[in-house]
Amino acid sequence: MKYQRGVALSGLIFWGVVITLVAVLGMKVVPTTVEYYKILKDIKATVAKVGPDATVADVRKTFDNFANIDQLDFKPEQLDVSKEKGKIVVSFDYDKRIPLFSNVSLVINYKGSTAE
Repeated sequence: MKYQRGVALSGLIFWGVVITLVAVLGMKVVPTTVEYYKILKDIKATVAKVGPDATVADVRKTFDNFANIDQLDFKPEQLDVSKEKGKIVVSFDYDKRIPLFSNVSLVINYKGSTAE
């Protein structure tokens, strides 16, 4: 007796829906993650470019130049600039709300700092 092989239509539809939902979620989350890593790269480049005697305004202006190059919507006013052990430390903390469908959203909290 030969056994049938293959996928049932209901299984095909189920896995198609699951794969589609995961793909849509990925397409909405990946750009915000890329933006986070660009911000992190830019604050590290900012600290490397300005000297230890730079003012907060200098740090924000330098970051704004890097952010303009990377076309970021992140504003320099959202940066927390401080000095620890004679070194400039720049950090940020923001929430990104990603609308999924209807009134359901995904909220991701991004934090980053140049302190190591």
